[in-house]
Formats: sequence, C-alpha cells, structure tokens
Amino acid sequence: TLFTFRKLAGCTLFITGASRGIGKAIALKAAKDGANIVIAAKTAEPHPTLPGTIYTAAEEIEAAGGKALPCIVNVREEEQIISAVEKAVKTFGGIDILVNNASAISLTGTLETATKKVNLMMDVNVRGTYLTSKACLPHLRKSKNPHILNLSPPMNMNPMWFKNHCAYTISKYGMSMCVLGMAEEFRGEVAVNALWPKTAIHTAAMDMLGGSGIEKQCRKTDILADAAYCILTKPKSFTGNFIIDEVLLREEGVKDFEVYAIAPGHPLIPDFFLDVETDTTAVKQERYGRESTRTETAPAKPSGPVAETFRVIQGAMTEEYVRSTQGVFQFELSGDGGGTWYIDLKTKGGSTGFGKPPVTADVVMSMSSADFVKMFTGKLKPTLAFMSGKLRIKGNMALALKLEKMLTQLNSKL
Repeated sequence: TLFTFRKLAGCTLFITGASRGIGKAIALKAAKDGANIVIAAKTAEPHPTLPGTIYTAAEEIEAAGGKALPCIVNVREEEQIISAVEKAVKTFGGIDILVNNASAISLTGTLETATKKVNLMMDVNVRGTYLTSKACLPHLRKSKNPHILNLSPPMNMNPMWFKNHCAYTISKYGMSMCVLGMAEEFRGEVAVNALWPKTAIHTAAMDMLGGSGIEKQCRKTDILADAAYCILTKPKSFTGNFIIDEVLLREEGVKDFEVYAIAPGHPLIPDFFLDVETDTTAVKQERYGRESTRTETAPAKPSGPVAETFRVIQGAMTEEYVRSTQGVFQFELSGDGGGTWYIDLKTKGGSTGFGKPPVTADVVMSMSSADFVKMFTGKLKPTLAFMSGKLRIKGNMALALKLEKMLTQLNSKL
C-alpha cells in the first residue's frame, strides 16, 4: 500500500533551471516519489558565485530516490532544448511534466536596463518558456496525466507593477500569457498552470537582489515544492489556473506556515505583482490627492518630519559610515516636506541636506515623504518598499542595498 502514496513514481519531469533554487526544490520533492528528473539547466562547470551544477543536482536527486538525467540547456538556444527533449524521451520513454522555472531578472527602469539585459529576460523568460513548451507538447500529449507548470505570476495590470521594472514585468507576464493560451489550446489534453509565491523565497537570486540578511524576510523553497507537487498530482482537468502557493496549501489543509519560514516569527516580504489589499486605498489617495498640491508652495527652509529625519541623520554621521558606504544618495520625495534631498556618504565627514547633492548622486530614490519617514524610523524596510512598488531606485543597486545596513544602525537614534 505504501506504493499508492508515491503519486509521481515513474513519472518523467523536465525542469528548466533545476540546478539550484526553486527548480531543484521541485525536483527533489518529486524524486522522493521515485520520479525521473531531466535537469535542463546551463551550469555544467561550477560557477564562481552561484551554488551547484547540473551534476551536483543529479547526485542529490538520485540520493533522494529519483533518477536524474543532467542536460546542458540554455533555454535561449532552441537546439539545446530539442536535443535534451530527445535525450529525455530516449532515456525515460516519454515526458509527463514540464516545469518552466528558468528565469532572468533585472529590476531596473526603462533607461537603466541595458539592451543585453532586455534580450536576456525576453529570451529566457518568454521565448524560452514558449519554445520548451513547444518541444515537450508532442510528448506530453501521449502521457496519462500531463502537466505544464510555469513559475510566473497572476497578471496584475496595476501600472505600479510596470513602472519600476517594465522589461522584467513584460517578460514574466509573457510566461503567464503562455499559460492563458496553452491551457485553452490543449484543454482536455494537457494541464497548463502557473505557480507564484506569496512571499519572497530565499534562493541565490534573492541573495543577489536583496543582499545579505534578506533571508530572514523570506520563506524556504519547500513551500513552492509542496505547492507544485500538489498541482502536478491533480488530474489534467485542473488547468488554466494562476496559483499562489500559500492560498493553495491553505485550501489543502495546511495550517502551519511557520515551518516554511527561514526565521520563524520574522516579518516576510510580499512577492512582486501581488497587491497588499489593505494598502490600495492609501495608494489611490496619494496618487490623486497629494500630488496636485505639492508643486504650489515649496517652503524656503523645510520643516516637519522629513527635515527632522535629515537633521538626525546628519547628527549620526560618522567617518565609519562614510568609509564603509562610499556613496551619494539623492531622494526625490513627493508629499508634505518633499522635494529633493541628499545624503553624501562619500565626501570626507559626510553631509545631508535639502536640494541637489554637491556631487552627482550614485543612487536616486523616489518615494512619498510619509514612506521616507517610515523607512528611516524602521517601520518600513527598504527592500519591502522596493518590492511593493513604494520605492523607485535608479543607479547603483548594490549601493542602494548598503543603505539598508546603515539604517539598521541608525534606527536606535531615530
């Protein structure tokens, strides 16, 4: 009877980007059932900064009870996709499940996104997902319970999700559009669904985006592995859904989500594209109410919470901050006490003030004055402000993240 619980035993999963992160977590979960996993990823040689290769992932999958076929696949190259699919069919006799997980990310504005980055995101996220699905579909159609699962978000047309990283959003929604179209096109034959996390997930990609210390605000990859397993074991009539991991698992009866936390009890960062329901009214009022008044009167010597915050920052400046940060930050604040402000942590001694900085800024941050004050008093984390669209960053991202470290040290004084 034990065998009946191994729902994916003998199934063949083709997973892109399975050498690490979410792709690997989904692979390991299926491997426990005795599934066959095609690791379609591009890291064959150990990478200087990223963990794992297709071969180390294969060892882990075999150790977990699965069979592994490591294939060098850069989804930008159609020949590599096609040859991996052929090899998979030759080795395991078919393909039952495709997980389109491989993704590229650059959270930059239109003018700051290099063309090669635009190409990378469009090629990997949209075109890679489309072509891998196309290559697998003839084989999936022959399977008893075939599934395609794209790691992509529900399409949220709130402009807030486009304005700060237009290219990335287009590319992720492109993956979601593949779900929309293919679910309908292959209805009754192949299930096609999307899965997206409710909160940030701790992977190498997240470390790259959020810097060290970010993991406390993230969940483990296990939550997505559990949600994916749940979807992939449903009948093929379950199709065309845009699933949020936590929502699905709650419906399945999971009560304890602390097990998925890296740091139980710690506040979590909500993921991109998911509106925090309670905040929408505030956003609307801010958008239509406050902004129209802000240009009318620019106070000569600003006073109020913003000015007060900068006074405290000025008082807290140390040579140590300046030495360790080496950056000039400019703030474009909308709302009461707004305007242009700066913090210079590059020039000897450091300085802050109203107006443009004495030298060109390395980082320009735009947000409302209310959120700025919240950020500097520890009530709003910069990463959270950024991921929820409240903070816009132009310039040196790595330097912007250094500010978070400085804020933590400052919070005791503010």
